Amino acid sequence: MPKLTFFNLPENKRKVLIDAAENEFARVPLHEASIANIVKSAGIPRGSFYQYFENKDDLYFYLLDEKLKEGKEHFLTMLEVHNGDIIEAVIDMHHNFLIMMPDEEEENFIKNALLYATHKVENSFRYMIDSTHDHEHFKKMLELVNKELVNVRKDTELVPVLQIIAAIAFHNLIDKLSRKLSDEEAIKHFRVQMELIKNGIYQR
Repeated sequence: MPKLTFFNLPENKRKVLIDAAENEFARVPLHEASIANIVKSAGIPRGSFYQYFENKDDLYFYLLDEKLKEGKEHFLTMLEVHNGDIIEAVIDMHHNFLIMMPDEEEENFIKNALLYATHKVENSFRYMIDSTHDHEHFKKMLELVNKELVNVRKDTELVPVLQIIAAIAFHNLIDKLSRKLSDEEAIKHFRVQMELIKNGIYQR
């Protein structure tokens, strides 16, 4: 998380720093990104950077989490739209996520995050669906889920279901980018995967 000094900055100065960071992280993945390039583009001394963030990872995951916040809220909306059907809500959210990136820079930022993913990056994406770390958001989600559709007896049993779905969604995004699939192809593959989750893989 950014330090308090970052949030105390005037909005225009925060925006300049964020824009500079987004440009750098869209240009190259995190491990190649340069604080020197960020501070030069933002027009601030290097020492000032460390007054706002611990390191470039701190800044990077702040930006990534901010970008994914909208996805978390959208999932709740999709649960309402689909009457608590987790699978249909996830498919709809996944489709919207693929088409919601408004420009090339944002797309490159997300692409670098996915193609050079670490466990921490995967967690950030997973929490759009499996928001167990955010108690209030998780509570809202549980209230919206139609429990009659899923084979669980209590709320805690829903957690591994969400984790499995989130992991599949994350790796579908990676597969789309690495294989250069179209949005339509990626969604088609994802729907097949979700149907397997819904119906199971063993004959009954």
